[in-house]
Amino acid sequence: MTAHAMVMLRRDFKHLTRNPTSVFNAVLMPIVLMLMFVYMLGDAFSVGVDYVDYATPGLMLMAVCYGLGGTATAVNADMTKGVINRFKVMDVSRGAVLTGHVVTSVLTNLIAIAALVGVAFLLGFDASASALDWLGAVGMIVLLATAAGWFTVALGLSAKSPETAGMAAVPLVMLPFFSSAIVPADKMGPGLREFAEYQPFTPIIETLRGLLAGTPSAGDVIPAIAWCVGIAVVGYVWARSTFSKRA
Repeated sequence: MTAHAMVMLRRDFKHLTRNPTSVFNAVLMPIVLMLMFVYMLGDAFSVGVDYVDYATPGLMLMAVCYGLGGTATAVNADMTKGVINRFKVMDVSRGAVLTGHVVTSVLTNLIAIAALVGVAFLLGFDASASALDWLGAVGMIVLLATAAGWFTVALGLSAKSPETAGMAAVPLVMLPFFSSAIVPADKMGPGLREFAEYQPFTPIIETLRGLLAGTPSAGDVIPAIAWCVGIAVVGYVWARSTFSKRA
């Protein structure tokens, strides 16, 4: 299965590089958001620290979300255009097809976040994180990207067409805007404040924020890991079940 997964990974990367829209959404759009929120609008937000330091962790999470539409579309296209049936004739592992999409999504996210952090440093980002904190932040990002990847694969498999698959990922793209990514939750109005505090992305962002500041909090880390593991398990089970039924 490992050899099959590597073949699928190489195939998915080739498809990604041939689709400029997917590359833009996955890699360049987070940088555009960074420049817009930090360079253009940063002075409008009062968050108690330099805004680039506050916003960078949230934008890292957004970088994970912005590539999900392309993943959902690619998965659905494989299912609806007969590609999976060809793989069955070639005796390719079913799990490898799904795993290839997830791993491609994770690696793309890491590339996008590396570029994003590079731009953040150019804009004055000052992280107090130790080497261990940086390692923890990378681990959190990989865990988040894996969870989001499996959930998005499940969404893509469940959609009726590639177009609806891309739209199905839109709520995941929008959800970070209703978290503590851009402004603290306690600065939001009633109702939205409570939603922002208890939705899954806020503890993940606060965990990244704490790690990059060198002050991680177990009160954020534990819920963040729990949310990621829960989303990953639901996405994996849902994806495998849907794939078995439709394939």
